[in-house]
Amino acid sequence: MTVVFDMHDGLARALRGRAEAWDFLRAFAAHWTRPLEPGDGWSAEAVAGAERRLGVALPAALREAYVLFGRRTDLTSNHDTLLGPDELYVSDGALVYRVENQGCAFWGVALEDLERADPGTLIRPDLADKSQERWEPWEPSLSAACVSMVMSETVLRDDGLTDHGEVAEGELDLVGILRRLPDIGPELRWFSGPDVLVREVEGGFLDVRARTEEALDAVREAIPADWLNG
Repeated sequence: MTVVFDMHDGLARALRGRAEAWDFLRAFAAHWTRPLEPGDGWSAEAVAGAERRLGVALPAALREAYVLFGRRTDLTSNHDTLLGPDELYVSDGALVYRVENQGCAFWGVALEDLERADPGTLIRPDLADKSQERWEPWEPSLSAACVSMVMSETVLRDDGLTDHGEVAEGELDLVGILRRLPDIGPELRWFSGPDVLVREVEGGFLDVRARTEEALDAVREAIPADWLNG
């Protein structure tokens, strides 16, 4: 019996909490890349070693994410980078766990929130005027941030089944083969269709990931965009 992966309902459940988020990511990985397996995550000892080095306890959500899929760079580091446990560091009152690919931004968790099991996350842009840099609220929970990260890194995987383009505001809502997904990720909108996942960044820039060339071509034909690879 074939199990159908429902992106919409699965993502809606993933936003309820950590356990649901990890269940979603297991199904997501199996559908879009390959199933999660033992060895895809860091060992509990490696995570504990990071805690000893830093002198802080990591939130349960971060420990669980590292152990479940932290070594799967195809899910975490196609564009931006999820730091390994040995790379975690503290900066200006926050634990930094992810960096933008050109060092233009950093994601973290406030030190005062580390005792929470699934704390909200912060972002800090790298500015020319360092006096203006601040940690700003980002995702409402670390588990949601992990889901958004994995989805984003998947649509940015460069292996021939991705493409990028721009559309006018609101145009994706009129594309019949796409279904709007629950909101996740600041400044992002998500859509899914037959074997495709579409991320719309604020301003109308699109990132599309398909499971087949036929599905990717169908999106290109349905969306009037100037496609980068089409």
